[in-house]
Amino acid sequence: MTAGGTLVLDSEGLSKTVSRDPSLTAWLVAAEEEDTRVITSAATLVEARDPRIPQPRFDWALSRIHVEPVSEEIARAASKLLAAAKLHGHKYAIDAMLSATALRCPGPVTVLTSDPEDIAQLCGDRVRTVKV
Repeated sequence: MTAGGTLVLDSEGLSKTVSRDPSLTAWLVAAEEEDTRVITSAATLVEARDPRIPQPRFDWALSRIHVEPVSEEIARAASKLLAAAKLHGHKYAIDAMLSATALRCPGPVTVLTSDPEDIAQLCGDRVRTVKV
């Protein structure tokens, strides 16, 4: 990870943050040490919410992350990303919203994701993807 920039968590990244996965914790520690902003999309909160996890634990994890809203501007950008990649929103909607959010962040941008191929289809080489 390069100093500054943005670290973006997809659903799996956020889920692993909530469960205090050691590898994800290491990423968060490195981000803090390097003054890297950690974000996720508000849409990702819905995808990552596991009813078996107590709400306070979920809320605590979110307190360490900047949650970016899904505005009309982000939704329109996500729609354009889907069209450019020839993907349908039904399956890729949340990844597209996360990608549109990531592309508006200060670089370098790294996306921690369980689906690096999907994010790469949407963002191309404009972000670095890392499988978690």
